[in-house]
Amino acid sequence: MKKGRFKTCPYNIMIEIKNLYKSFNSTPVLKGVNLNIPVGKITVIIGPSGCGKTVLLRHIIALAKPDKGSVTVEGVNIHALPRSELSHFRKRFGMLFQNAALFDSMSVIENVLFPLREHRGDLADDALLKIAREKLKFVGLSGADEKMPSELSGGMKKRVGLARSLALSPKIILYDEPTTGLDPIMTRAIDNLILSVEKELNVTSVVISHDIESMFRIADQIAMLHDGVIIECSEPDKFRNSSNPVVKRFLEA
Repeated sequence: MKKGRFKTCPYNIMIEIKNLYKSFNSTPVLKGVNLNIPVGKITVIIGPSGCGKTVLLRHIIALAKPDKGSVTVEGVNIHALPRSELSHFRKRFGMLFQNAALFDSMSVIENVLFPLREHRGDLADDALLKIAREKLKFVGLSGADEKMPSELSGGMKKRVGLARSLALSPKIILYDEPTTGLDPIMTRAIDNLILSVEKELNVTSVVISHDIESMFRIADQIAMLHDGVIIECSEPDKFRNSSNPVVKRFLEA
C-alpha cells in the first residue's frame, strides 16, 4: 500500500466537482457530489455496483451534462464550454474503458495511431508512428504492432487501450474498472502500469473501481460514492480505519 505520498492540496486541484446532481427518468443518481481531485495524484472512486461511479466519470469528461452543479478542470467549468471548445479541451483527457474499446478491424499500432491521426495531422506519418511505438513500449507491448485485438488476451487489450489513451500526452487519465475480468497477476501488472503513469508522466489519474486490494495498492486518495454522494474521502490509511459504518461494511465484504 502507498504510504505518506498524499497531502491535501487545496490550492493545487486539477478537478473540482461541486454540488453535482443528475437524474435519469426522474430517478436520482447523483445527489450533490462534492470532490476535489489533486494534481498528479491517483484518486480512486469506489462504491457498490449501480451507485453512479461511471455516471460521475462521464460528467468529469463532459460526456454527460449535470442537472445542477459544476465540474471545473484547471479552473474551467467544462459544462459551460461551447461544443467546439469542449472538443479541444477534451484533449487534456485520456480514457481507458472497462473493456478497452479497441477497434476490432484495426491492428494494435493502428488503434494507437487513431487519436494521433485525428488530432495531430500537423505531424508526418513517421513522427506519428514513432509516438505510437513509444506508447506501446511504455506499456510493455513492443513488437505487438501488427497483432489484431482478437489475438490479444484481456490484459494485453487493456495495455493497448492505455497506450492509446496516452497517445496525445494527456494531463488526466480516467480509468473505468481497469482490472475487471483480469486474474490476480494481470491485475497487479495493470496496477503497476497505473503507478508508472503517475510517477513517470506526472499524470492526474481518476480510477473507478470496486477492487479493494487494487485500490489500496495504487490510491493516493480514496473516495466512496454511496446513495448519490461522497460519504468518505481520505488517504488510504485513514480510509481503512474509517468509522463510517457504510465504509466499514464495504471493506469487510
